[in-house]
Amino acid sequence: MNLFDPLTQRSLTLRNRLVISPMCQYSATDGVPDDWHLVHLGSRAVGGAAAVIAEATAVSAQGRISAGDTGLWNDAQQAAWQPIARFIKAHGAVAGVQLAHAGRKASAQRPWEGGGPLSAGQGDWPTVAASALPFDAGWPVPQALDTAGIRGVIDDFRAAARRALASGFELIELHAAHGYLLHQFLSPLSNRRTDDYGGSFDNRSRLVRDVIAAVREVWPDRLPLWLRVSATDWAPADGTRGWDIEQSVQLAQQVKALGVDLIDVSSGGLLPHVKVPLQPGYQVPFAARIRADAGVATGAVGLITHAEQAARIIANDEADVVLMARESLRDPYFPLRAAQELGVQIDVPLQYQRAW
Repeated sequence: MNLFDPLTQRSLTLRNRLVISPMCQYSATDGVPDDWHLVHLGSRAVGGAAAVIAEATAVSAQGRISAGDTGLWNDAQQAAWQPIARFIKAHGAVAGVQLAHAGRKASAQRPWEGGGPLSAGQGDWPTVAASALPFDAGWPVPQALDTAGIRGVIDDFRAAARRALASGFELIELHAAHGYLLHQFLSPLSNRRTDDYGGSFDNRSRLVRDVIAAVREVWPDRLPLWLRVSATDWAPADGTRGWDIEQSVQLAQQVKALGVDLIDVSSGGLLPHVKVPLQPGYQVPFAARIRADAGVATGAVGLITHAEQAARIIANDEADVVLMARESLRDPYFPLRAAQELGVQIDVPLQYQRAW
């Protein structure tokens, strides 16, 4: 495989293997995206990406990370997403959206305001989780979801998927990583339940599977569904087992049978203050392991900043796509530049051809 080979999933064909990763902008009002989101996401479609995935978009008001998060729980949000999805597709990219629920990490400040929990009476809202365990010291204790609450979360994901389709999106990614609600159910470090949603691996993964099944009820068979996971919690080496790569492989095997087409492989986010061995491509081996052992397509992320680095990941069959995050913030046109550096001819917008 080559970085600029197309990739077909179900009825969609991505024009290359470079995808814009979901990146929160914390700039919506009442969950409604605006001109910032149109320009931010649209410029990356113009820049040659194969797919552009909108940020972690809350399936309910309670599920927002911050008050600035985008949402897909009402008609106003659905209508606001439509021109954005339309623009992305008009410029040759697949329009995607990541559906999310923040769980115990909700009701937080924007990063540039400190990123911690909102103070009581300062616009905060009640949070929920797998178990009544706060994210960190100083964070509120979330309410453990009861059976009715779990059913409500599943219904919210289903409804948001229906709205995503009506908005014009052609790809959904479900967020089960970075310490948010679905990840909180997966990890034994945050899930201390004793009912059907806690304890064994099958029980801890039940909510993820239930959400996938609910989304697939309304998301057409012709369109792909992706799942983002944290391959490891980077748990301290004290003998306590958190979520890890072996469980991630097992989950990938399960969800592939449920209609998930690609696993977007990240790591961490569940625990504060952990040591992560940051280096270029540090998460790529996780994507390669899941791809090989689970037999499912994967996406690689994490300090991938150069064209040759991205090309090598695809050529070595370590992943099927490379998802760009911070590097695409630095350069919205990274795919066009990468093609030049690698000597590959690709379509350039007519308005920009004089530069090529």
